[in-house]
Amino acid sequence: MRAVFPLRRIMLSNYLPILLYLGIAAGIGVVLLVIGVLIGRFFTQAPDDAEKLSAYECGFEAFEDSRRKFDVRYYLVAILFIVFDLEIAFLFPGAVALDAIGTAGLVAMGIFLAILVVGFIYEWKKGALEWD
Repeated sequence: MRAVFPLRRIMLSNYLPILLYLGIAAGIGVVLLVIGVLIGRFFTQAPDDAEKLSAYECGFEAFEDSRRKFDVRYYLVAILFIVFDLEIAFLFPGAVALDAIGTAGLVAMGIFLAILVVGFIYEWKKGALEWD
């Protein structure tokens, strides 16, 4: 009896380029990790002062009391950065395909920009961009 869907033989030679690619990628990854560990172990020196060991991420010491008040403007600036970064990410495809989206797409992009400008003016009037 013949099967309705005949089983095809899977040839290993069909998958050989993929396996070769994965092997080379894994090998490069392992070699780079080993080189990084060796360079870090044999060629770096310990920092000689406390300033080099201090935290340099968000403007305040991270190893103090966790209940200490800190300025919320760090977060406001980060949120503004994300908003305007996403603005570019959303506007770029529309600008590339402006011929295809036509007037309706241009109006939608204008509304999107208007909403972002209103938000930016609100942040500006609230003083979120002032660093006194």
